[in-house]
Amino acid sequence: MPLISVVIPIHGVADYLDRCLDSILGDDSPTDPAGTLEVIAVDDASPDRSGEILAARRDPRLRVITTPVAGGPGPARDLGAKEASGEYVWFVDGDDEIAPGGLAAVAEALTRLRPDVLVVDFEYLYPDGSTGPSGGASYLRGAPAGTLADHPALIHLTMTAWSKVFRRDFLAGLGVDFGRPAPHEDVPVSTMALLTARRIGVLDRVCYRYRRQRRGSFLAAPSATNFNIFGAYDQIFRTMAERAGSSAPPTPNVQAAIFERAIWHYTTLLPLVPRRRRREFFRRMTADFRRWCPAGFTFPPGPRGMKIRLVARGAYPAYCLLEPVNRLRVMLRAKK
Repeated sequence: MPLISVVIPIHGVADYLDRCLDSILGDDSPTDPAGTLEVIAVDDASPDRSGEILAARRDPRLRVITTPVAGGPGPARDLGAKEASGEYVWFVDGDDEIAPGGLAAVAEALTRLRPDVLVVDFEYLYPDGSTGPSGGASYLRGAPAGTLADHPALIHLTMTAWSKVFRRDFLAGLGVDFGRPAPHEDVPVSTMALLTARRIGVLDRVCYRYRRQRRGSFLAAPSATNFNIFGAYDQIFRTMAERAGSSAPPTPNVQAAIFERAIWHYTTLLPLVPRRRRREFFRRMTADFRRWCPAGFTFPPGPRGMKIRLVARGAYPAYCLLEPVNRLRVMLRAKK
């Protein structure tokens, strides 16, 4: 049985696919000689040369699945995961890359920790070839293996599929999949995996490179599809409410962490909503705050807490005035 099955959903990424495959199949990893790596590429009816690029690869570790009709990255991931035979599944987007040595580091951590979920650090990859830190290192540094209740701050890391490596049987038993409309289709799976895992491993090392500002990506320009985030978190909040009456309910600190993460996630997406619909998006933010706020919730300190308080009050005009000040503060801090 392979240790790791890398699943790659592919659609319209021909300009980046070779680099993605090279970063996986060309990694000088101890998994290769032992035959413990498989790569499942799901060609989701890609309209470009992606199919030709995959067909030209002659590597026994690579398996290609082609769908007749594009279903989106979520269903492509689900299909690849069902076909995977590895003990663990790592989802890698076709326009991204695994960082040098990342595969070997992940294989070592999985063998040593045997987690349900392994959380890894990443870096941003920009069009000019430069890279930048994820900003999540502080949450990962020194975090012990355990549950989300042991380290609830992990919920503040990116809610993406590619920043986590899942034990395949654990993923199959989650009861939630990637089948939601993109973008943000990976939020329910990522959150529920962290909430449910009995053992979360942490790897304080850059293992993944996420490509930013790619033309054609879901987050490259303002889009009303960002309203999908409300359905994603609604699924999570409802599940937590159902579990509140179970024999193993989420702890109060976990509930508060997930709630704060959701509201903050909304604030990061507001600028990516078309301007004419931002007030509507903000109203939805406020409605979710008032509906799902857990008892005894404490606002975080500083600018983060100030923004969330304005969301709670439904104070859209004041929020709009605060946003340019926050952007200036972030720019000045980055120059220090």
